[in-house]
Amino acid sequence: MRLLLVEDSPRLIELVGETMRDAGWRLDAVSSVNEAEAAIGGREHDLVLLDLGLPDGDGLDLLKWIRQQHAGLPVLVITARGSVDERVQGLDAGADDYLVKPFHHRELLSRCRAMLRRNPHAIQPVLEAGALRFDPATAELTCDGVIVALPPRERSLIEILMREVGRVVPKRRLEIALSEYGQELSSNALELAVSRVRKRLQPLDTGVQIETVRGIGYLLRAAA
Repeated sequence: MRLLLVEDSPRLIELVGETMRDAGWRLDAVSSVNEAEAAIGGREHDLVLLDLGLPDGDGLDLLKWIRQQHAGLPVLVITARGSVDERVQGLDAGADDYLVKPFHHRELLSRCRAMLRRNPHAIQPVLEAGALRFDPATAELTCDGVIVALPPRERSLIEILMREVGRVVPKRRLEIALSEYGQELSSNALELAVSRVRKRLQPLDTGVQIETVRGIGYLLRAAA
């Protein structure tokens, strides 16, 4: 899952980022209307978290633009505007849900999960490769039913490789997929992530292995 946070508070961006990454979701963060429009147009997202008080415009206008240009994209408004009239205005403008600041991170996650369940385009099947099983809804990786703990970036990496099991995934595609908006992943960081996944899976009887295809990318295939 990839979410977009539109928020101009660096501290809240940091806190929401930690919450989403701990949940196994990728998060892009921008702080203005212009950046949000560029991010939405340039990359596919499963859900938008939208603050209404932005430095270059009103988030309600951005919300209306999203509804006109990307009608099926779920939007959760997160804002300090908490009166009944303000909540009604936000929902009538096209918000799928409305959360007033301050909020608890557990409630934010719960509302995100509920919205994603309601969005048929965001529902993804459980992935299987050998003895590995990855559930995109929970970002949980298991081997023969036992949970395999991995950091968020490495979980996203194994998810992509499992989606393309038996096929080579180009390095550039992985670097883009694992990057956050405005913070591109380097080749060295990708190689380190692959190394960590290999090290974590090596003692397990997974039935698969990650193979390096030199100069091209990586391949998840049945173990020899």
